[in-house]
Amino acid sequence: MNLNGPADWNTELPFVDVFRFSREWISQQAGKPWGHGPKLDLDERGWVRRLAPGCFAETCLCTIEGGHYPGGEYVVLYDGEGKLDFGGAAALVSAEPGRVTVSVDPSKGGFFLRVRQTNPSNHVRNLRVLMPGFEASYQSNPFHPVFLKRWQGIACLRFMDWMLTNGSRIKTWADRPRPDDATWTAKGVPVEVMVDLANRLNADVWFCMPHQATDDYVRSFAAAVKQRLAPGLKAYVEYSNEVWNGSFQQNRYAAERARELHLGPPERPWEGAALYYGRRSSEIFRIWEEVFGGTNRLVRVVAWQAASGSYWTDGLLLAQGDVARHADALAIAPYITMCVPPTSTDPKALTAPQVAGWTVGQVLDHLESKALPECLGWVAEHRKVAAKHRLQLIAYEAGQHMVGVAGGEDNEAMTKLFLAANAHPRIAGIYRRYLRAWNDAGGGLLCYFASTGAWSKWGSWGILQHYDDDPARSPKFMAAMTWASEQGQTVNVPAAR
Repeated sequence: MNLNGPADWNTELPFVDVFRFSREWISQQAGKPWGHGPKLDLDERGWVRRLAPGCFAETCLCTIEGGHYPGGEYVVLYDGEGKLDFGGAAALVSAEPGRVTVSVDPSKGGFFLRVRQTNPSNHVRNLRVLMPGFEASYQSNPFHPVFLKRWQGIACLRFMDWMLTNGSRIKTWADRPRPDDATWTAKGVPVEVMVDLANRLNADVWFCMPHQATDDYVRSFAAAVKQRLAPGLKAYVEYSNEVWNGSFQQNRYAAERARELHLGPPERPWEGAALYYGRRSSEIFRIWEEVFGGTNRLVRVVAWQAASGSYWTDGLLLAQGDVARHADALAIAPYITMCVPPTSTDPKALTAPQVAGWTVGQVLDHLESKALPECLGWVAEHRKVAAKHRLQLIAYEAGQHMVGVAGGEDNEAMTKLFLAANAHPRIAGIYRRYLRAWNDAGGGLLCYFASTGAWSKWGSWGILQHYDDDPARSPKFMAAMTWASEQGQTVNVPAAR
């Protein structure tokens, strides 16, 4: 399972301390537009050290529509000296130094926490905003019990989004996120916390090394995992995420590094990016091998686009040097794809105005009769490549991929159809065919994208939409978790209703 990334609008609510996913501090000043206060003076962990005259700092929490987060009295704890106040859905109940109680009404949307005053000699820091009922237990168990129960028995957790992999700015070990950072939405969730979750769930881990990470960062990260990961659990290791994807900064970085190293034809930087990806992957794999003293607890992953064909994986990535020898798995994202633009020069291609006139049944017909067979063709092609190089075939992402693109996402009628199709009972049958066909093709681990996230015009990626969804009423969730149970995983599959 790919876990949804840290953000104040994250609807999965994995932590009982909601400040972990708070927005980075926003500087405010009277008489200026929202967010246009002076630059804030922050300490090395991101806490507000001092405020300019007339300035205050605020952050957003639980900006979740529809009341889908717990209400009641939240306890706010902090170290240092200063003055806090609250807005939005939160109202002050009581306050004493270091401890504040606020009443939160989720029907009003999210809420704000503001630092109005802070003593530069003992500034406000180590803020914790605890959901009702968790003040006594948050230190020994930071995870929400609903979150832990939902993913009990999951085979592997892919932390790509928890690590903020796409466009990551991390280079050195000193840059890494730490447990005492003000928020984890700035740099990602710390490795200590990710491994703690995996140990509690007895799940393997899948880490994506930042595209600019130094060898020392990779070595230190691997050492932290080796030290903390429970015996018997494995670590999947991948260089960045979707380095093939031109919309991501890591693709442009790889192409530039290839140019510097004279990898591939300079007039085809996309090929150079693939060659650099293979080279850097091998270097990262060797570091992990050294730290772990072998490969018994490692799965070294080479990942590329499913739809691009075997030329890239077989002809470029795995054909160079010792990439295949240092890898264990070829990973693809075999989505059931339905990407619809507003217009097309191809008379056979779908367009948003055309699809907007369909029924939900027609959308699902296309998904089952056109998109699914196309997807399974990609799987069969890459299964041959994986077998040729003696690698496992696994999926770094998977699931449906109904979404407007290149402006098609702005067609409200089509978006409404896609949302309805994702909730329709019939999609469960399509998923069952899909997942069993993956088995039949020899596919191994399949990481679904994604765990819990609200659906919108940008896609319906969440297998559930909100932390308080009834899983038994989610056809996608029920189909996927029933399949996982059939594979022998001790997942929670609620009784269908």
